[in-house]
Amino acid sequence: MRILTVLSLALMMIACGDSAPPETVESLIANPERLAELREQCRNNPAALGDELCNAVAEATRRRFMGDGDVPYTPPAEEPRF
Repeated sequence: MRILTVLSLALMMIACGDSAPPETVESLIANPERLAELREQCRNNPAALGDELCNAVAEATRRRFMGDGDVPYTPPAEEPRF
């Protein structure tokens, strides 16, 4: 009986813990339709979605626009003459 009580208490503690956000930045980057939908919802009513999700939407939008930070441009070895 004591083991059952400890086990059920442990399960309740695990169930009450912080849950992972339903949408991650990576999942939003991979799904632009969902990102556009959530951007519209965050723009119209951010309190309904919460700060965490709207921050993830903003970060996903920034990453899609700015890229991963790698610069594809490599300047030439010699300076151009004008």
